[in-house]
Amino acid sequence: MAKQIEQLDRVVIRFAGDSGDGMQLTGDRFTQETASFGNDLSTLPNFPAEIRAPAGTLPGVSSFQLHFADHDIVTPGDAPDVLVAMNPAALKANLADLPRGATVIANTDEFTRRNLAKVGYASDPLTDGTLDAYKVSAVPLTSMTVAALSGSDISKKDAERAKNMFALGLLSWMYNRPTEGTTSFLKSKFAGKPDILAANLTAFQAGWNFGETTEDFAVSYEIRPARLPEGTYRNITGNLATAYGLIAGSRRSGLPLFLGSYPITPASDILHELSRHKNFGVRTFQAEDEIAGVGAALGASFGGALGVTTTSGPGMVLKQEAVGLAVMTELPLVIVDVQRAGPSTGMPTKTEQTDLLMALFGRNGESPLPVVAPSSPADCFATALEAVRLAVTYRTPVVVLSDGYLANGSEPWRIPEVSELPEIEPDLATGPNGPDGAFLPYRRDGETLARPWAVPGTPGLEHRIGGIEKHAETGDISYSPDNHDLMVRTRQAKIDAIARDVPELEVDDPSGEARVLALGWGGTYGSITAAVRRVRRAGGRVAQAHLRHLNPFPANLGEVLRRYDRVVVPEINLGQLSLLLRGRYLVDVIGYNKVRGLPFKAEELAAVLQEVIDRD
Repeated sequence: MAKQIEQLDRVVIRFAGDSGDGMQLTGDRFTQETASFGNDLSTLPNFPAEIRAPAGTLPGVSSFQLHFADHDIVTPGDAPDVLVAMNPAALKANLADLPRGATVIANTDEFTRRNLAKVGYASDPLTDGTLDAYKVSAVPLTSMTVAALSGSDISKKDAERAKNMFALGLLSWMYNRPTEGTTSFLKSKFAGKPDILAANLTAFQAGWNFGETTEDFAVSYEIRPARLPEGTYRNITGNLATAYGLIAGSRRSGLPLFLGSYPITPASDILHELSRHKNFGVRTFQAEDEIAGVGAALGASFGGALGVTTTSGPGMVLKQEAVGLAVMTELPLVIVDVQRAGPSTGMPTKTEQTDLLMALFGRNGESPLPVVAPSSPADCFATALEAVRLAVTYRTPVVVLSDGYLANGSEPWRIPEVSELPEIEPDLATGPNGPDGAFLPYRRDGETLARPWAVPGTPGLEHRIGGIEKHAETGDISYSPDNHDLMVRTRQAKIDAIARDVPELEVDDPSGEARVLALGWGGTYGSITAAVRRVRRAGGRVAQAHLRHLNPFPANLGEVLRRYDRVVVPEINLGQLSLLLRGRYLVDVIGYNKVRGLPFKAEELAAVLQEVIDRD
């Protein structure tokens, strides 16, 4: 009897297990196959900071959540419809997130008395009524994997490690996912280990066959491809998109890209990716520390290259003196800060938005610079490209505030045509610009206020450079009070002028009758957008706007804020943007703030917005 296929419009799946169970790989492979099928999707990897946290414990749980649909979606979902729990710790750590009626697929082999006691279960939750509100499928994933590999030459331990592939095969059958990509991936990954390759392929196929033949799963599900705008798409993470955006900026400006960086979670993948692209003129330098990384990048900019450095919050602190030097020397420099939970080491694998004030004010003296923030994993490409444009055009360091949620999350990205990318003109100095053949390194462009970019070794363009204040034209060292006041104000005016060169803030207000505005920045875009959609479906009127440019703000931001009776600003911090808006525009915005290391849920933001709408 053929099994029933049920049509769904969306589903949220969470794979959870020990950090050594391969949940990130399993989730990534399911995501890649989902992307190739054409669904819209959004992901949320969530894993410990330790390389291998204690097995079977709550701190050691690693999970990967995927939301995919036949329509446009913007978040990884508030709660999973399906939880794959590889052990009791995975079940306990995630059970509170499950809505009633959700499906739990539990690996019964790991629900031993010892493992249950390790996480505080006095009895087996699979049989004691704990899960009565859910649809439970108890599957001995480990032993079935070992049985499927009984004829192979690998050890039992290695066979058990393939249980994630069995689970992937089962879920691939349940949701009619393609399998060719995973097969090709495994053949590539284990090309030099034929026994391991054969084991993983066998386990993957065994999981598929189990779903196809067992009576435990009478229904499989189908989610049709989404109708996305026309174009060529690929699945992309935020860090990968950032790397591609930096490369695109290098190619559009004609400048070789130099990355000076020190590995740090969650930014390291940008270094890893850029190191693969020497064919595009990219050079990467893994420095001995954060200070050396930014110093090398600034030196590369002085030499006529596109200098880039990547880091997270703790590294950003160490880089600030060199960033101040870049402000003083007025050289292009892109600083990518992939924010994580702090302070200090904090929670390295969790997300936050707590570096905004540091990016703006975390240096000595008046040291203004542009700050931009992407709104989604795919938007990291355009934002990195914009940072390059601003840095090169205005001769300034630029901070990109990404975050761990965007960096590790993924979504479909429409690959742009080259013709859609902005032209970036470095306009390197080629000759004297002053009277009698003199070169004045701080004589400025009348429109951008950028000073000439003179590459060392260019005849006739010899000039001083360094951290001591310069004369407003000659570049000679100057301690004149009036000159310092002029230079401080000029550097600020240069950054302020960027507001004329960025798009005005767009407001999504379909009815034009909303009195409440939801305003966000960075990685909160998806949660806010999903919340706004919920409120509107329920009949509420709410407008939405999202900031990419955080310094300077778009020229029309003040007018937008004053257009609405109430402005709600959700942030994963204690109100940093709210502080800036109150101080700059004298608007008493309503902050909604949590710092749990996780993105907001759409449901909670919708409730907040509705409560504000309902006020007298």
